[in-house]
Amino acid sequence: MTEPVQPIRPAATIVVVREASESYEIFMLKRTSKASFAGGMYVFPGGRVDSDDHLHKYDAYRHGPSEAQAAQVAALGDEWRGFWVAAIRETFEEAGLLLAYKEGELVSFADEAVHDRYDQYRVPVHKGEISLLEICERESLKLAVDRVHFYNRFVTPIGRPRRFDTRFFIASAPENQLGKHDEKETVDSIWLTPQDALERNSAGDFDLMNVTRMQLTWLSEYATKQAVIDMAKDKRAFPVRRPVLRPGA
Repeated sequence: MTEPVQPIRPAATIVVVREASESYEIFMLKRTSKASFAGGMYVFPGGRVDSDDHLHKYDAYRHGPSEAQAAQVAALGDEWRGFWVAAIRETFEEAGLLLAYKEGELVSFADEAVHDRYDQYRVPVHKGEISLLEICERESLKLAVDRVHFYNRFVTPIGRPRRFDTRFFIASAPENQLGKHDEKETVDSIWLTPQDALERNSAGDFDLMNVTRMQLTWLSEYATKQAVIDMAKDKRAFPVRRPVLRPGA
């Protein structure tokens, strides 16, 4: 009897980076143990690409991709718009970090009332009651595509209960935005260095998927936030990795 073919869902994830007293930190979320995928694991903000993420209506509400990102556009292919929109949408929904411009400046949450107003959008976005496009229209925003850089791509191995074809992006954290888990799909959030994440994982108190561990290992080779961002901006090769499960894994 032929095994049923597992569907592969397109997904997008952003590694958000900020300055720190020692090198730099990245934002990570702990998924609820009840989650059907990566339960209890620490992950980068991200999720599935929805059909609406591909809408050409977003063209009026995005800044970028820039000419310097032409190689990224080519690597993402014809559906490049949807991956960038999904990455920004999921990062806002899951982490409360909004990579968007208002009146030419990145959205700031320095004003608590502004932060609270935007924060109230997160649950309706998650429930599908409002779209990121509608938020852009209502708040006069342009998504900061020019600041979100395609990095690499991973396809979940055959044999896993859920499979994703994930595009990973890297972006600098907007100033005056701290981020916070959604207390639904994610139950904890933390800024930490890649080295700290790897050390805690080795100690057994910071569960990571293999793909996340691999990304952190590569990121740990860079000494500063600027080095990470420069690497992402300058990339011209975008590897597609298709891991294979070891027998019994």
